[in-house]
Amino acid sequence: MTAPMLLICANKRHRWNLYSTVDDKVFDLQLSIPKKRYCGSSFGWLIYVDKNLAVTLINPFLRFKGRTKKENSIIRLPPLPPPTNRDDQRPRWSRQCEHYVFKATMLRKDTKWTSIHMSVDIQGVFIQEVACVEDKFYTVDRWNRLSTFGVTAESNSDLELVACLTRPRGVDKKYLVYSNERELLMLIRCMVYTGGKRATVRFLVYELNFDECEWFEKHNLGDDVALFVGDNSSISVSASKSGCLSNCIYFIHDYDLNGYDIDQRYHLDFGVYNVKSQSISQPCTQHARDLVEMTDYQPIWVLPTLKL
Repeated sequence: MTAPMLLICANKRHRWNLYSTVDDKVFDLQLSIPKKRYCGSSFGWLIYVDKNLAVTLINPFLRFKGRTKKENSIIRLPPLPPPTNRDDQRPRWSRQCEHYVFKATMLRKDTKWTSIHMSVDIQGVFIQEVACVEDKFYTVDRWNRLSTFGVTAESNSDLELVACLTRPRGVDKKYLVYSNERELLMLIRCMVYTGGKRATVRFLVYELNFDECEWFEKHNLGDDVALFVGDNSSISVSASKSGCLSNCIYFIHDYDLNGYDIDQRYHLDFGVYNVKSQSISQPCTQHARDLVEMTDYQPIWVLPTLKL
């Protein structure tokens, strides 16, 4: 099992560096993909939204060293419906297209978009995270409300409230991870801001009891579990098979929902959180940290589909 690696945007046009956190190594190759904010990463494919709100999937590993024709490494999906029919609002959304979709994931190929009807009173909420569990999607919003919907042959699907975690609201970020094909975990990333810079101080881990529809806190992921979290992807891997540190959460600096970062060029809030000891380490070479510091785009997790 391969551990997720970091794609770090280089200063050169459309070039990204590949960094292994397990080997603590920046590979001597550069992958060619557009300089974009990628809102999703699945099966080696990266997902982004273009100016016309079209969703594009691109596989940087299929484009590397002529493994296939470049046109086979790009999938263009139909445009998303605009947020408003007002013509005067379209230029604004065109400029902000990279943030029109906050999080995307892949389940299967389709030819149309499915609309989700709010069957519970949660209209107007901001969904922070989405995860696929078997034949259903789960979402969590800023108020810690977990909802689910299924993908059917119909043109719509109902969003149903599953559980809600009551806790004081602070500066945090949430991730959903389907771990070991049996556990749905919610990670709450607690952060502080000093001098315009962000720092992660700890993670809270909760597991969903599907029978009771309740969250309960966990203080141990298990001896063979490592998690990777970020805007574009949240992944669980076997620590022993991938060479990762067990009972740890690998995290990167992702999109700031709170708007407190003064200098967005500095994306240095990344490291490894040990769940048992509640400590954070940064096992990265200075080379990797320099690359991250120089980029205008957040690094992203990706599962390579080629042997390095």
